[in-house]
Amino acid sequence: MKKTRCSWCGDDSLYVRYHDFEWGLPLHDDRRLFEFLVLEGAQAGLSWITILRKRENYRRAFDDFDPRKIAGYGEKKIEGLLADSGIIRNRLKIASAVRNARAFMQIQQEFESFDAYLWRFVDGRPKQNRWQTLKEIPAATNESKALSKDLIRRGCSFVGPSICYAFMQAVGMVNDHVVDCFRHAHIAAISSSG
Repeated sequence: MKKTRCSWCGDDSLYVRYHDFEWGLPLHDDRRLFEFLVLEGAQAGLSWITILRKRENYRRAFDDFDPRKIAGYGEKKIEGLLADSGIIRNRLKIASAVRNARAFMQIQQEFESFDAYLWRFVDGRPKQNRWQTLKEIPAATNESKALSKDLIRRGCSFVGPSICYAFMQAVGMVNDHVVDCFRHAHIAAISSSG
């Protein structure tokens, strides 16, 4: 029997695997959360599948998303990244990753973890939406606007409300699988048991 999925993933095997095993699953690992923060910023103006196809290149180029290492990147490293055809070669986005790494570490210090900081924006539990169609899903919400505003105040960039909402969807702060998608009920069950 064919599984019903959110239609945005189409039938691309990489996209389907991402949809089935990652997207919307509540995430609490700081390094992985930082990875999504960088990747969502890199995605601005592009399709998510473009970023997924470059994800392994990003892991290689950005020291497996180690915020301490990235926070220390100087001009020589940035120039090297700008020459790396395996990633999005946009100076503003690369500089943003460095800037966000520095802010990320300050947040960790203040809240003991980025996870503790982040999940406050949804009261510590994933918001369970019940969208019938993709058209119903908003581009931003009050929570993503609040997160965006606070991250910007803390020195982050490429974290507008829509980018923050895409980030929140990806890391499972909201369950935005449509209700007839087989993952919706699974994610809801995981969220209610945690």
